[in-house]
Amino acid sequence: MDFDISALLPVLPEIFLLTAACAILVIDLFLTRETRFFTYGLSLLTLVATGALVWAVGGEGRQLLLAGAYVRDPMGDLLKVALLGVTALAFLYSRTYLEQRNLFRGEFYVLGLLAVLGMMVMISAAGFISLYLGLELLALSMYALVAFDRRSQRGAEAAMKYFVLGAIASGMLLYGVSMIYGATGRLDFAGIALSVAGGEGERMVLLFGLVFVVIGVAFKFGAVPFHMWAPDVYQGAPVVVVALLGSAPKIAAFAMAVRILVEGLGALGLGWQGWEGMLTVLAVLSMALGNVVAIAQTNVKRMLAYSTISHVGFILLGILAGTTDGRSAAMFYAITYALTAVGGFGLLAILSRKGVEAENLHDLKGLNERSPWLAGMMLLIMFSMAGVPPLVGFFAKLFILDALLQAGLVWLAVVAVIFSVIGAFYYLRVVKVIYFDKPISHAPIEGGMDARIAISLNGLAVLYYGIFPASLLTACRMAFSG
Repeated sequence: MDFDISALLPVLPEIFLLTAACAILVIDLFLTRETRFFTYGLSLLTLVATGALVWAVGGEGRQLLLAGAYVRDPMGDLLKVALLGVTALAFLYSRTYLEQRNLFRGEFYVLGLLAVLGMMVMISAAGFISLYLGLELLALSMYALVAFDRRSQRGAEAAMKYFVLGAIASGMLLYGVSMIYGATGRLDFAGIALSVAGGEGERMVLLFGLVFVVIGVAFKFGAVPFHMWAPDVYQGAPVVVVALLGSAPKIAAFAMAVRILVEGLGALGLGWQGWEGMLTVLAVLSMALGNVVAIAQTNVKRMLAYSTISHVGFILLGILAGTTDGRSAAMFYAITYALTAVGGFGLLAILSRKGVEAENLHDLKGLNERSPWLAGMMLLIMFSMAGVPPLVGFFAKLFILDALLQAGLVWLAVVAVIFSVIGAFYYLRVVKVIYFDKPISHAPIEGGMDARIAISLNGLAVLYYGIFPASLLTACRMAFSG
């Protein structure tokens, strides 16, 4: 059979990203510490070029390629562009932080690019095999990044916990996939959907497979009770690694959930005996534990880890609504949360300096006296996470609540509002420390110009999408309109 090379055109962004990552790895071998800035610049250019290619090969239709293993659709295009943008911000925050700790090496950016490639494969996966390949590429890259500072015992411990728990979750996901394959004889999501809708396969086997698959999805999200890795990994890893780990994978996890649960196993979702019941429990537990335990944290990285868990509950609520508006609201939430999370961790990276990690609440005391502009950016990010209007976090939560009310899930909307009010406390505590406490240190803030530009863009984007939320929400709705 003749192979048409034009069939690879929609996969061009992934091919380019892989080629560029390999080229950067080789080029970095010939660079000295003084010329390593070239690797950093090439990595940022690669992200920009990949984003341009995604838009260039994108379109309104849906294309199924590579023998049904890869799908290109508007949802994937938008998520990939958002993913690349968030990763670019994480890279911008990293340079000065890594230089101060003698960690400014090309491996950081190569591993980051490979993690992005894994997430892009997850976003466009049309079957379990391609999804698993992308998931493992992301996971293996992240294990190495978490332990990137080889002198840090905390980092090594965090990486080991992440690796062991990640391996268990991957095993459970594979076990669930094997049961679904045994029941349907298919591994592609479209084929599985047809088999399940047609009543083929033993329903009990499918439900057991579904349970293990949902566990795998919940682990990638960091949803309760599969959140055990998140606080320790966030605290132990370098903050610039957490800026990437705590933001971009949430976009890929959303795509993973939609591909598996909506496109593949949608017929198994109805009622408490399907995945809707499982997601309801995961969402409520995540919002409850995430918001309540975050109040007790004095380490900002741990606090933001529990904050992430609570926000995951909101994303799951959007998927639970079971409507196009619900899924588009969840997509809006995942993208905007990734944008605010990378900014929060990025600011901690800017405030850190050689020998000092700015990761506790007292490190933020009096930030307004030291740098009013950085204090203002952190204010925007914290208020957005708390859901204060007119910032984007308010509208993200509002769209989720609206979708729940339209779906008749009033009690879930009430629960979400209650836990949002509880969660506002620890965000406002950060703002109080920044503006009303006296600084404990007057040391100059050493963040580089690129990181300062990134935090400015980050904070202003949070404000812009809060004032003009329709610009992004319309794109999210168009992604599901087909």
